[in-house]
Amino acid sequence: MPAHTTVVGCGPRREDRGRNPAMNGHGKSDRLVVPGKSPNNAGTSAAEEMEGRSLAKGNTAQQNTPRTQCRNERVPSALDRVRELARKDREVRFTALLHHVTLDLLRDSFLALRRNAAPGVDGETWRHYAAEMEERLRDLHGRVHRGAYRAKPSRRVLIPKADGRERALGIAALEDKIVQRAIVEVLNAIYEEDFVGFSYGFRPGRSPHQALDALWVGIHRRKVNWVLDADIRGFFDAIDHGWLLRFLEHRIADPRLLRLIQKWLRAGIADQGTRSATDAGTPQGATISPLLANVYLHYVFDLWAHHWRERKARGDVVIVRFADDLVVGFQYRADAERFRGDLQERFLEFALELHPDKTRLVEFGRFAARDRRLRGVGKPETFDFLGFTHICGTKRSGEYLLVRRTVRKRMRAKLREVKTELMRRRHLPIPIQGEWMASVVRGHVAYYAVPTNIFAVAAFRREAIRLWHRALSRRSQKARVPWARMARYRERWIPPARILHPWPNKRFDVSTQGRSPVR
Repeated sequence: MPAHTTVVGCGPRREDRGRNPAMNGHGKSDRLVVPGKSPNNAGTSAAEEMEGRSLAKGNTAQQNTPRTQCRNERVPSALDRVRELARKDREVRFTALLHHVTLDLLRDSFLALRRNAAPGVDGETWRHYAAEMEERLRDLHGRVHRGAYRAKPSRRVLIPKADGRERALGIAALEDKIVQRAIVEVLNAIYEEDFVGFSYGFRPGRSPHQALDALWVGIHRRKVNWVLDADIRGFFDAIDHGWLLRFLEHRIADPRLLRLIQKWLRAGIADQGTRSATDAGTPQGATISPLLANVYLHYVFDLWAHHWRERKARGDVVIVRFADDLVVGFQYRADAERFRGDLQERFLEFALELHPDKTRLVEFGRFAARDRRLRGVGKPETFDFLGFTHICGTKRSGEYLLVRRTVRKRMRAKLREVKTELMRRRHLPIPIQGEWMASVVRGHVAYYAVPTNIFAVAAFRREAIRLWHRALSRRSQKARVPWARMARYRERWIPPARILHPWPNKRFDVSTQGRSPVR
């Protein structure tokens, strides 16, 4: 245990056992301190203003209430008190957390799971488990607390990627999903107070569009001339278990909870009846994997990058991280090249590696087109982030504008999926096909319909309609479906292509400053 570290047990007090958990202790530590939400070097960074965060959202265990309650007063839960202590003292280590995994929390975790999710190695489905939910959850709760719970290996499945390769996912057994979701709820109460603002991936109340907004605003409002588009090679498979546990022990001192996490890390992978042990990595697809990945990168990258920006950068630095996708903007090329070299060395210390082919330094920003034209080297390069290709463009007035377009290979891959599925469904009744097509187009528009991307969204909708027409025309050897009839199908079921998201600066300012630009 680090010297002078306050250790806090969050179990019930002797006099209030079974009622109110007591949390006390406010000592200091000489360990690594989580930075405050500091801005960039050259003043307040627009992309970092979002680092002022609200509380983590989600269900919390409601097992402890005060002796008297006021109708107008919100009753704090046990996890609320954990969250409050984690916020007040960033050096505190929690010695008693497993008791927060209550029967109610396990029930909430089970009910939050997808009903039609693929089963794990146990073959257990959600509906079958729900038939005896209360009895089986009580048994699971007892096994977790007396140490009899055993984690099962994850079932390995291969998911095709947009570039033609396959990604290996691990599907956990149903009871593992339930317990993992409950543990994530407990740990979020602590780590949501620690994580820095430029981390967006797989966190409560945060979305890919918030990360995209922060990047857009950062490039527009800060002096960004170079962008490092970094990719971590095989990140989820490369996480070092020893380092991960050491990072968790900075905050977690409950040996029972740490043993649970170790069980999941060591459970292994089951592939076609063969079980293989895992000495590194965490299954991509497991419920707890995103949180463990964020904890790992919090200590390996986030704190280090924040310190580097404050101490070594000569100009502005804008950082946005979504899980293992990193984009860093720089004012000066020298800063960007030094950061890339230092980052490679940093990652090697923790068993990580930058992908040499996918990590690029791109000249980008409001002066990139002018500078490259003067040097005679062509248009500025582009980079991809969260499904969008980012392009240096201009408004009609000639001002600089960061343009975002749907990544072409992603759109082509999605259309190939639509084509295959339409051919499989072509003999179903038209209304059933129409409802499915509506859900596909609606989902695509909901994510990609951002300003400057209307043409790509309209092209996807147009191509999806064409593929549907082709599938319907091949239902028999008779004449093709006339386009007049297809127009009626389109009007009835296919949503229109229109921009659904506001401009990034408008939404960013509202979410970070608490005021609406409409008022």
